Amino acid sequence: MSLDYHTLTALPGAAPAQSDRVAIGIMPNVANVAGAAAGDTVSTTVNVNGNLPADYVVNVTPNQAAFVSVTNKTQTSFDVVLTPTVSTDTIAAGTFDVTIFA
Repeated sequence: MSLDYHTLTALPGAAPAQSDRVAIGIMPNVANVAGAAAGDTVSTTVNVNGNLPADYVVNVTPNQAAFVSVTNKTQTSFDVVLTPTVSTDTIAAGTFDVTIFA
């Protein structure tokens, strides 16, 4: 169930992606494959049902020790890249959680 609010306040120095609303999407437990070897990164394409605005923010919480980056953002998908925190570690098959703000 969505909640409609009628006031939007942009913080100083920030501009909303949309002039009349803020969209929030939560995608828990997105699956990732295991890394092939120690130190290898794992890239997962996340597809979004519906079109995102041109500007949006993605926050990712991995469910294992990993550095996270988000690349190749389009209005329908983006890539989440998991990198081991230590070069001798391997990314395990698992999940990460995604929150999208637009």
